[in-house]
Amino acid sequence: MKTIIFEVEPWEYQTFQQLSDEQEVEFVQQPLTPENASQYADADVISTFIYSDLSADVLKNFKHLELIATRSTGFDHIDADCCQKREIKVCNVPTYGENTVAEHVFGLLLAISHKLTEATDRTRKGDFSLEGLRGFDLRGKTLGVIGTGNIGQCVIEIAKGFRMEVVAFDVKPSDQLASQLGFRYAEMKEVLSTADIITLHVPANEKTYHLISTEQFDLMKDGVVLINTARGSLIDIQALLNALAEGKVAAVGLDVLPEEPAMREEAELLRSFYSKRHNLNTLLADHILLRMRNVLITPHSAFNTKEAVQRILDTTVENIVRFGKGKPQNVVVGNS
Repeated sequence: MKTIIFEVEPWEYQTFQQLSDEQEVEFVQQPLTPENASQYADADVISTFIYSDLSADVLKNFKHLELIATRSTGFDHIDADCCQKREIKVCNVPTYGENTVAEHVFGLLLAISHKLTEATDRTRKGDFSLEGLRGFDLRGKTLGVIGTGNIGQCVIEIAKGFRMEVVAFDVKPSDQLASQLGFRYAEMKEVLSTADIITLHVPANEKTYHLISTEQFDLMKDGVVLINTARGSLIDIQALLNALAEGKVAAVGLDVLPEEPAMREEAELLRSFYSKRHNLNTLLADHILLRMRNVLITPHSAFNTKEAVQRILDTTVENIVRFGKGKPQNVVVGNS
């Protein structure tokens, strides 16, 4: 069995090297793309992060492919229909950094509430003025949590430490969980209309595409703060720009953007002018957001601690090993 690991850094080789006892392993530091896919067409197993192209057009190059081991929880970057038809299993990493991402949420929120970026930039220039740096307390504020899965639960636990009130929405509410963590569930409209700060923790799929758009912004309090560390497609970026311009949204903390992969490479950005894969209006909106002082954006790094990344690698190796033994685990596409 030949396994190719894409988007891999040299320090990660050691963890994957243990696979070489049972199979042929090849490391590729670049993402899988339409341009290089044919070079690796003999793979039985591929493992990627989220920046590889796993569309049907790319996957058609792989005649013997049996498994895609994505090093992520989300798998919306993979053509699931194509994999299902071709009986290619997809395994993910269901949990690895719930506390890691939750901590990043509050990193963004504290940076906003205390205007840390502007304060740091100012003092580096020798300016110790407090003008314009007045922030706000988290204590007593109402945090609206959309999605109470593993990450959402950790966010709630941290919020309670700040003595915040928490109201949450989930398609499958749990009274036991609410009692245990000390929050209450409400309908989506109530969460949006009562929260001072809203944070998103749901997967990307057809039902959650543009979950937050004009209608939802209209329901929110004036001056609301919005945090998104989940997926860029959850927010209608054009509607967000309007909400920022009107003052409906006071500040935003984002670790994800809708056209994030295209923005990572200028070459990809240029190609997008000739490709239908990317929405130019959304790309432009992304670039506008990057330059707004009340918008804080990190480069999809919420997961990126040494502990969380090691958990990703360990689980991915175990997924591949178990598949090789005929006992696949963490299967999200294909019969388990």
